[in-house]
Amino acid sequence: MSIAVIINPVAGGARPATGRARAELAAAVVEKHGETADVSLTERVGHARELTAAALARGARLVIAWGGDGTINEVASVLAFGDVPLGIISAGSGNGLATELGIAANPERAIANAVRAKASTIDLGELGGRLFVNIAGIGFDAYVAAQFNVPGRLRGFAGYLRIGSWAFISYVPAWYAISTGNVQMTVRAVLVVVANSVQYGNGARIAPGARVDDGELDLVVVEENSRFATFCQTPRLFTGSLARMPGCSIRRIREATIACSEPMVFHVDGEPIQDGTELRARVHPGALRICV
Repeated sequence: MSIAVIINPVAGGARPATGRARAELAAAVVEKHGETADVSLTERVGHARELTAAALARGARLVIAWGGDGTINEVASVLAFGDVPLGIISAGSGNGLATELGIAANPERAIANAVRAKASTIDLGELGGRLFVNIAGIGFDAYVAAQFNVPGRLRGFAGYLRIGSWAFISYVPAWYAISTGNVQMTVRAVLVVVANSVQYGNGARIAPGARVDDGELDLVVVEENSRFATFCQTPRLFTGSLARMPGCSIRRIREATIACSEPMVFHVDGEPIQDGTELRARVHPGALRICV
């Protein structure tokens, strides 16, 4: 049995040549621990899914995703509901999930920890039929994700900052009808987020009380009265006090339905998708085995 390492060579804005160095390091560390390494580099969106399925067919005992939240999502979506665990080496623009899981920033240490770790389970979320590990959202964050993923755009945190700054001016909130349990609301919201973990990345904590293993998701709704007021409250994302923002509500859910009069753009772990006028969100408790 081998350990598969699936690497996004350009994650975090890296140059393509970085992939070779990452592959050599991964193979060396895995083999140092007496295991066989099966290292692959992704070439396009969706390729990590194919590589993960191939690794499972070859009998891999562990699949390590080296990249950002998008790469982790692709690998985790294939491993979901199965017995083979996921390992994570963070190399994305935000690395929100890796931060919350306490994964070492040093790649060599993170690989060694994943190889030695005993597998545990975490929850997965689902929005619009697509699984997510960290965060999914509708509204402003999905709008930014769609702009960020345009080919040729500046990657990394600087790219997010530039696109997010422009979006504060150009984004127009929509009206949503949200139903969960006994709660029904109709709101003009700048954000409707379904969070399995705490943060987007870079310290931006959208769901300060979320846990990846509690069998629930956090539904975060941020209404907007004025763009200036929203802008002034933005620092709360980085202080853990978002729940005290006027117009913000956070509630624990197991499932919810979000509807809009127009087709919605949403994202799962930063990957934008356009779907219909109604989306269902739900949690899958303990659906992913993970080695961290």
